[in-house]
Amino acid sequence: MEPPKIITDGLVIRAWQPDDAAAVDRACQDPDIQRWTTVPVPYRREHADFFVGEFTTAAWRNGTTAPLGVFDHTTGELVGSSGLVKISGDQAEVGYWTAPWARGRGAATAATRAVARWALDELGVRRLVWRAEVGNHLSRLVALRSGFTIEGIARHDLEDRDGTRRDAWVGSLLPGDPTDPDTAAPGSAEARRAVTFSRPQPELFAATRDGEIKLRALEERDVDPIAESANDPEAVRWTTIPHPYERAHGESFVHDYAAGVWLRGTGAVFAIGDPADDAYAGVMELRLHPTRPALADVGFMVPPQARGRGFAPAALAAMSAWGFTALGLHRIGWWANVGNEASRRVAEKAGFTFEGTSRGYLDHRGEWTDAWTAALLASDGKAQR
Repeated sequence: MEPPKIITDGLVIRAWQPDDAAAVDRACQDPDIQRWTTVPVPYRREHADFFVGEFTTAAWRNGTTAPLGVFDHTTGELVGSSGLVKISGDQAEVGYWTAPWARGRGAATAATRAVARWALDELGVRRLVWRAEVGNHLSRLVALRSGFTIEGIARHDLEDRDGTRRDAWVGSLLPGDPTDPDTAAPGSAEARRAVTFSRPQPELFAATRDGEIKLRALEERDVDPIAESANDPEAVRWTTIPHPYERAHGESFVHDYAAGVWLRGTGAVFAIGDPADDAYAGVMELRLHPTRPALADVGFMVPPQARGRGFAPAALAAMSAWGFTALGLHRIGWWANVGNEASRRVAEKAGFTFEGTSRGYLDHRGEWTDAWTAALLASDGKAQR
């Protein structure tokens, strides 16, 4: 193949040259590039020299990959990498990274769109694939903005440097698909979610009569109190958690479920920290709708020793406010079995408006039961506090 030279959106996309090695070496010291790509770690200058020299020459000669550098058209400064990391018949896979000093300009999206058009129109690619480790939300955002349809999760599709298998998001772009769709625009709920979930889970704070509570990510120290409180009769009566609840359930909830929810960007699970010592005083969960990013619902559970202290309403209000501001949510719903007065009081104290009864709505331990429903909207006065 002959390497292209693409000029678009203030960028020049071209084959790597030996003189690019210093800039590549500098960019690949970035922790995010090392976290989400397969570059060597630690990254040394000889790795960059090999990449822009021997590797690039062989790749274009053999037609197995199409490595391309992305540069500022005016200054010539390195912006990133965007090319085809695999070519097999009429199918290819796109790959990209952005230098840390060039992020936030939209360059990754512009370059990916251009490379995609070149692959589809000039190379005759019939299926262009994108994949990234689950949790790489900013790469997923670039793919969406470049027209890729996210097809799902391929389990254990990627291998880490230590041999650990990781799940991957997979998407595709076909001839005729637009490479510049009106999708995930800046400020949209999709874009907000990508930015939010690409960072560590935040800590939230709320005032109660006993002092300030902290909402934080679940930790190992929460496993035993979760397991103990989950066997409380009220918890068994009104929730669908396993019964009897064993420590192994708590381990899985903290390390697999809660951590996985944040990694996939499907919601957030917070521990409520007691004002006195930050000990476990309940769990609060925000669950995002799988196809409508402006919608979510909530669930919560408070152990006996923390009930009646105002922790749950304060935590629910704080988490909801975070959902509206950080994730761009429009509506947060609440459901509970009819008769769960304690849960209803929490929702109403947090500003949720009671909407009525949904018949046969909840599957409660194998039996369909009626549910109360309420909601909080971003436009509600309580949500603005």
